[in-house]
Amino acid sequence: MSDLPRRAVTRSAKLASLPLGFAGRTALGVGKRTFGRPAEAVAMEIQQRTAEQLFKVLGELKGGAMKLGQMLSIFEAALPPEIAGPYRATLTKLQEAAPPLPAAAVHKVLAQGLGEDWRDRFESFDDAPAAAASIGQVHQGVWEDGRRVAVKVQYPGAGKALISDFNQLARLAKLFSVLMPGLDVKSMLAELKERVAEELDYTIEAASQTAVREAYPADDPDFYIPEVIAQSGDVLVTEWIDGTPLSKIISEGEQEERDHAALLYCRFLLSGPKRSGMLHGDPHPGNFRVMADGRLGVMDFGAVDRIPEDFQYRMGRLLRIGTMADIDQVEDALRREDFIREGVEIDAESLQAFLAPITEPFTTDTFKFSREWLRDMAARVTDLRPTNVVRQLNLPPEYVIVHRVLSAGTGVLCQLECEIPARAESLRWIPGFADDDLPAITVNEEDEGNEGDEAGGELAG
Repeated sequence: MSDLPRRAVTRSAKLASLPLGFAGRTALGVGKRTFGRPAEAVAMEIQQRTAEQLFKVLGELKGGAMKLGQMLSIFEAALPPEIAGPYRATLTKLQEAAPPLPAAAVHKVLAQGLGEDWRDRFESFDDAPAAAASIGQVHQGVWEDGRRVAVKVQYPGAGKALISDFNQLARLAKLFSVLMPGLDVKSMLAELKERVAEELDYTIEAASQTAVREAYPADDPDFYIPEVIAQSGDVLVTEWIDGTPLSKIISEGEQEERDHAALLYCRFLLSGPKRSGMLHGDPHPGNFRVMADGRLGVMDFGAVDRIPEDFQYRMGRLLRIGTMADIDQVEDALRREDFIREGVEIDAESLQAFLAPITEPFTTDTFKFSREWLRDMAARVTDLRPTNVVRQLNLPPEYVIVHRVLSAGTGVLCQLECEIPARAESLRWIPGFADDDLPAITVNEEDEGNEGDEAGGELAG
C-alpha cells in the first residue's frame, strides 16, 4: 500500500513491537511476584496491558492485521469479564473504523476503475470515508440517477500487504493465546490467506452479492441486500443502507432491540445456504444494519462460501443427531463425518457430557445466549487436560469454514445477550435437521414421547 503512510518497514515495526512489549511485561510481572504481588493479579495485569497494546496496534494498521482484529473481536464475549470491559470499545472500533485513505489516492483508484470522467457518474461524492475496513473503505455518494450509493474503494497494494501481515501475525500466535487460550490463530490466518484472491476480486464479490439479492429480493420481509449498481477494477458501487449498526445495538440496545436483531441475524446465517446456496463468511457486526422498517440490512459479500445441497443435508442431520440422548448413535454419526477418526477410542459418557450444554440452545423453545454461557463453552473447548474429550475430536476440512462462521455467529449472539427460538429457526432453515426418520427431541420430561417440531444442535466453540 505505497499510497499510505504505512510502508512495509513501518508496518513491520508496529507488529514487531507486540512481542517485545509482551516480553517486557512478562519480565516485569516476574519482578512483581518476587516482591509479593499475587500471581493471579500479576497475570491479569499482563493480560490487560497485552490486550490494550494488541488492539491499539491492530487498529492502526490495515490489511491482514485489521482483518484478523475484526475476526478476533467477534470472540470478545468469551473473554473473562475482568478484562473484557477495558477494551470492548476498542474492539467495536475495529469492526467499524480504520485510518482513512487520502482523497487523492481514492480519486486515483476511481479513475482507474470508472474512467477519468468518473465524477460524471455521480451527482455528488463525499471524499471523507463513511467506513473503513481491512482491504478497502466505503464512501457515500449520489449516483447519476439520484440514488444514494456506497462506493467501495480498495486500498492500493492491498494484496501484498495482506500476505505480509498474515505471515508476520502467524509468528504472534503465542501472544494471542495470552488473551484467548485455545483459539487457533494460526489456522484462522491460514484460512484468511487462502481467501485473499477471492476477497480482492470485486468482480467475484459483485456476482456473489447479486446472487444473494436474487435469493432475498427487495420485498423480503426480514432482510435487505443492497443492489449492485456498478463494478469495475477496484471499485464497487452498491445501494446505500441506512440503519443502526449491529455493534451499536450490542453496546447500547434495549432488550427488545437485542432480541429482534439477534433473531434476524441468526435467521440470515441459517437460511443462507438453503435460500441462496451460500454462507456469508464474514459475520462480524460491522456488516449488519437494523433498518428503520425493522429489517436487517446485510453488506460485504467479499467472503462468501458455496454450500452444496448434499453437504447441507449431511450437516443438518449431524446437528440433529448431536442433540439426541442415544450417545452410540451420536458417536456413529461423528465417525461417519470424520469428527472421530478411525482407530480413536472415545469415552461415551465424557462425549455426552461435553455435547449436552453445547447443544442446549437447540433443544429448548427459546435460549438465552450470554457471555457467561459462551465463557463456559470456551472453557470446555480449551481445557487442555488429557482427559478432555475434545482433544480426541477432529475437525474435517469441509467443516472448517462452516464451523468458524457458526462459532463467530454464536459469539455475536452472546454479545447481544439475547433470547431467541434457535431451535425453531434450525428446523425451518437447515435441511436434514427435521428428518421424520429420526426420533423427536424432547424439550423436558413432560414432553417425552411427543413427536413433531423438536430441535437439534450445533457444535460450538
